[in-house]
Amino acid sequence: MSTEIVNDSTALQDICLPTGTCYGCGSANAEGLQIKSYWSADGQFVVCRFEPEAKFSSGFKNAMYGGLIASLIDCHSNWTAMAFGYRAEGREPGSKPLIASVTGSLSVKYLKPTPMDQPIHLKAWVEGEVGRKTRVLCELGTAQEVTAMGDSVFVRIDPALFI
Repeated sequence: MSTEIVNDSTALQDICLPTGTCYGCGSANAEGLQIKSYWSADGQFVVCRFEPEAKFSSGFKNAMYGGLIASLIDCHSNWTAMAFGYRAEGREPGSKPLIASVTGSLSVKYLKPTPMDQPIHLKAWVEGEVGRKTRVLCELGTAQEVTAMGDSVFVRIDPALFI
């Protein structure tokens, strides 16, 4: 799974919402996962690399907890919806007014166990049109194989509700 990031790029979370406190993706949540999402080098996808910690084990040898997989897909896919929203409007991420969205639906298909002993990669893109409701597909897995797929809808909200 290709997740090459543009050199010297800053994460979307740090550009758009450096004060964010979401457990999964909040830059200002020291206790959270602090995932970082970036445009891929080819500009077609939003990508992320995550280093799992032992505390996120499912209890089975070298297998990640399913709830963590869902959280990673949810947060990364939401940032994908917002990034594509900025692009659709011809604006740079973080430009005002802020684009904000929340999860309308989240579906995760677990294809095989996700290992804990190597970096996990996420690659997401918008399926269809960018609008008030935006559908995002997301692949999660190792550099060699996809272990879970997300199919989600994100609903754009008034940013005043978000910050």
